[in-house]
Amino acid sequence: MKQKRFGIDIDGTVTCPTSLVPFINQDFSMNITLKDIKKYDLSEALNIPADRFRDWFDEREPIIYENSPIAPGAKEVLDSWKQQFELFFISARRNHLQHVTEKWFHEHDLQYDHIELIGSHDKIKAAKKYQVDIFFEDKHDNAVSIHEELHIPVMLFNTPYNQDPVPNGVIRVDNWAQAKQWVQNWCNYSVTL
Repeated sequence: MKQKRFGIDIDGTVTCPTSLVPFINQDFSMNITLKDIKKYDLSEALNIPADRFRDWFDEREPIIYENSPIAPGAKEVLDSWKQQFELFFISARRNHLQHVTEKWFHEHDLQYDHIELIGSHDKIKAAKKYQVDIFFEDKHDNAVSIHEELHIPVMLFNTPYNQDPVPNGVIRVDNWAQAKQWVQNWCNYSVTL
């Protein structure tokens, strides 16, 4: 029997946070790197009018998701967890992208118990519905609100766009190996209680 249920964001967490950069550079004639993105709102971070950026993203979104590289170490860690934990991927992607998303998981040979595309950054309702025990996220305010509302630990994957302070219970990690180590310690601690 699997002992814990993990809620896991997809974009910028399982996929590499640089996924959009080549598309932005090509389509907006820019030459940026991830280090140049200091805010989660890309239209604001890159000084692109919000409606123009939204239209561009709506058009390019499926292609970006199809071609997103997996984050370094994500497959190895998720593979090591698949027998022991339930893996529920909860994403702000809209549900018309379900096929694209499942295809990407299949192509990367990533196992999952469930994929929920909620079409919004408010993941609290889905995390509550699926009774996740821990969450993995790259968006700062999501990490904070999930932790504060559900009183569960949240792993926040460090990026240049999520550097605001975090409360205890939101744990910053630089990579999947650090997340795995924290989870192992957390599970060992839970067993001893």
